[in-house]
Order: sequence, then C-alpha cells, then structure tokens
Amino acid sequence: MTTLPPRVATTAAADEWIARLTKAHGPLMFHQSGGCCDGSAPMCFVAGEFRVGGQDVLLGHIAGDTPVWIGAAQFEYWRHTQVTIDVVPGRGAGMSLEAPEGVRFIVRSRVFSDEEAALLEQAGEPRRGDA
Repeated sequence: MTTLPPRVATTAAADEWIARLTKAHGPLMFHQSGGCCDGSAPMCFVAGEFRVGGQDVLLGHIAGDTPVWIGAAQFEYWRHTQVTIDVVPGRGAGMSLEAPEGVRFIVRSRVFSDEEAALLEQAGEPRRGDA
C-alpha cells in the first residue's frame, strides 16, 4: 500500500510551540480560514473552542493528535498544496493562543507533485466537519 503524502506538516519550531501551548492549555486544534491579513493565518485554539461544521475540511493531524481544519472554500484554492505550519517572531492580531507569547503561526506551502496529487485524488475527499 502506498503512503499518502500528508496535506499538513509542521516545522520543528512549530512543534516546539505546539508542545509548549499543549502543556499550558491542554489539547489543541488549528483552523485555517480564508480571510485577509491575519485572518489568513492558522489559528490555534484549545480543542473544542472553535466549532467546526460542514464548511470545514480536516487537513490532517500534526504534533501527534492535533487536528488542523480549513474552511471548505479555502481548501478548494489550496487542495493542490501541502500546508506547512511554521512559527515566526512577531505578534498576530488574532485570538490564536500563541499571540501573547510574541510569536505567530504562519503557513508555508508547496504544490504537490503530479504523483502525490494522483495519490490524493485516488484516496478521495478529506473528511468534513459534522461528518
């Protein structure tokens, strides 16, 4: 069986911050919206604090079991890319848990190769919220 390429990944720096925030707050979740400015940054919440629904797509899990969701409309734009969550110095303007810490999560991405895209297409659509 061929392994599917992950739709979402993290950098080592992001993993460190996720572990730190998990220790302070408990289980986490991420949501990637399609807004502008800071609205396009991945937002980190305590698990369950952001309600996902039928218009959200589960990209996958990072740092063990932390789910990463994306708005369905944004997923349509990004479905051919692998999303990598990273962290950089600076303060975002959102409600994300890392904001008071002087860092912010950002997204980096790369386009899947033709082979990866074919594997993902064969696997079918990712799960939607409320499913």
